[in-house]
Amino acid sequence: MLSFISFKRCHVARMTLPAAGWLLFPNQLHAQYTPPPARGPFSGFINEWARKDSPDFNSWDFGGAARSRVEIKDGFAVPGSAGSVDFRARGADVDNQYLLERIRAHVGYSNTSFGAYLEGQSSLAANDERYAYVNTANVIGTQTRRGGGPESDSIDLHQAYVTVGGPKEFPVTLKLGRQILAYGDERLVGAFDWNNIGRTFDAAKLRFQQDGFSADLFTAHPVIPEEGRFDVSNEYDWFSGLYVTLNKIPKNSLELYFFSRNSSPQAINAEPSPQFPQPTARDIYTIGGRLKSAPGQLTNFDYTIEGAYQLGNFRPTATSPRLNQEAFAAIVQGGYTFVNAPAKPRLGLEYDYSSGDRNPTDGTHGTFDNLFPTNHKFYGYMDFLSLQNIHDVRGIFQLRPLARLSIALEGHGFWLADTHDYFYNVAGVPRTTGGYGIHPNYSSFLGTEVDLIAGYALTRFAQLEAGYGHFFTGRYIDQSLAATGGSKDANYVYLQLNLIF
Repeated sequence: MLSFISFKRCHVARMTLPAAGWLLFPNQLHAQYTPPPARGPFSGFINEWARKDSPDFNSWDFGGAARSRVEIKDGFAVPGSAGSVDFRARGADVDNQYLLERIRAHVGYSNTSFGAYLEGQSSLAANDERYAYVNTANVIGTQTRRGGGPESDSIDLHQAYVTVGGPKEFPVTLKLGRQILAYGDERLVGAFDWNNIGRTFDAAKLRFQQDGFSADLFTAHPVIPEEGRFDVSNEYDWFSGLYVTLNKIPKNSLELYFFSRNSSPQAINAEPSPQFPQPTARDIYTIGGRLKSAPGQLTNFDYTIEGAYQLGNFRPTATSPRLNQEAFAAIVQGGYTFVNAPAKPRLGLEYDYSSGDRNPTDGTHGTFDNLFPTNHKFYGYMDFLSLQNIHDVRGIFQLRPLARLSIALEGHGFWLADTHDYFYNVAGVPRTTGGYGIHPNYSSFLGTEVDLIAGYALTRFAQLEAGYGHFFTGRYIDQSLAATGGSKDANYVYLQLNLIF
C-alpha cells in the first residue's frame, strides 16, 4: 500500500507548541525549491484532539510523519550490477525504478527546563535493484549485501534525546542523545532528509543563546544505517564543532564555524555492511563563515556568501600514507523577487566552487571534504555531484502561481575544478571504474542539468510533489566512457506524497 511522506524539513527537532504544525510547509527559501505553505496551522491529529480538552497536553507532542516516493531513473549507476556506472550507454544496467516509503512516529515532552523526545522510523523499499552495500574497496571485515537496497532500514531508532535547561530561564541548554545536527543551509552539516533513512548522530550539544547571539558546541558519532541490525554509531569517527550565529548585524546574519572530523583507521570497517560510506583515516579541521541577508531587509534582493578552508591530514585509502589536507570551498548566491508581479517570480544565480587535488604525488590532499551535507538541495536534484572538485553555475527561477502551488525551474553547468582529480558522486566517493578515473588531459566540462519541480499543498497536513530532471553529458563524461560502451544523457522522474499526523 502506498503510504505517505514526511515534509522535507522534518528534521525540525520537536513540535510541541500548538501552532507548530505550520512548519509542514515552510516559506520559500532562497537556496532551493521548497513546498508551498499549508492551508493553515496543524500540530497533528492527536495533539489537536488532546489539547482541545486539556491544557495539560500542551507540554506533550504525539504524532509522526509518513512519506512515499516513486523514482524512475535512466542513466544512473546501479551499485552491485556488473559494469554499471553513471551515464553508461551500453553493456550494463543503468535503469532502475523503485518505491521508497518512510514512516516516523514520535512522542515528546517539554517544560521550561526539561525535555525528552523519542522517534522511531521505518524505511522501506520495493523493487530497488541497488545493493545495500557493495564492498568495492575490499575493506577488511565488511561484506557485500543486497537486502532491500541502500535506503531500506525496516525498523530503527531515529532520535532519542533529552534536553536540560531553557533559554528563558538560563542561557545554556544541554541536548544529549541520538539527534539531528543541521547548520546553515546544510551544505556541510545536514539532516540528509531526502534520503529515505536520513542522518542522525549520537551526540552531546551545549547551546548558549541570548538576544542576537547563539553558539552551539557539540561532539558526536555519526549513526551507521544497517538493515537487519540495530543502528549503532561509528565510535571511531568523531565529529565535533562550534557554530556561532550573530543576528545583530544590520540587515544580515553572520554565522561562523569550526568543525573537526577525526576518524581512526578502524572507522572504515566499524560495521560489516554499512549503507552509508564510512571514512578512511583523517583529521580534518574546517574553518568557515556564512553571511546571509535577513528576510525582507534588502527590498526585493537576497544574497548568501559562504566560504570554508580545511587543514589537517587525510588518508585516501585504508593502506595509503596520510597526506596534508589543504582545501577550500566558496559559495555565492543572489536573487531578486518580483513581489508585485503575479505569482511573485524569483530569479536567482549561484556559483559553487570546491577545490580538487592538483597533484596526487606531492604529499598534499587538495580535495575538499564535504563532511555531512544535504547535497540534494544544491547541486542538481538528480544527485550526481557533491561539493568536491567542482565548479557549478546554477540558474534558478521560482514562482507561486497559486497560493498552494510552487514551481521551480533550475539549470546547472558543471565543470571539474581540476582534471588531475576524480569526478566525485553525491556521497563524496570518487568514480574510479567503468572508464572513470584521473584523466588530466580530458576536458573539464561534465555537462548540464535541467530540473523542473512542482509542489501542491493538498490540505493542512498533506502535500504532493513531482519532479523531472535531465542531465546532458559533457565532454569529460563522453571521453571517460568512450571505450566502455559510450555515454548517454540521464533522466529522472519522481512523484512524492507527504503527510504529517
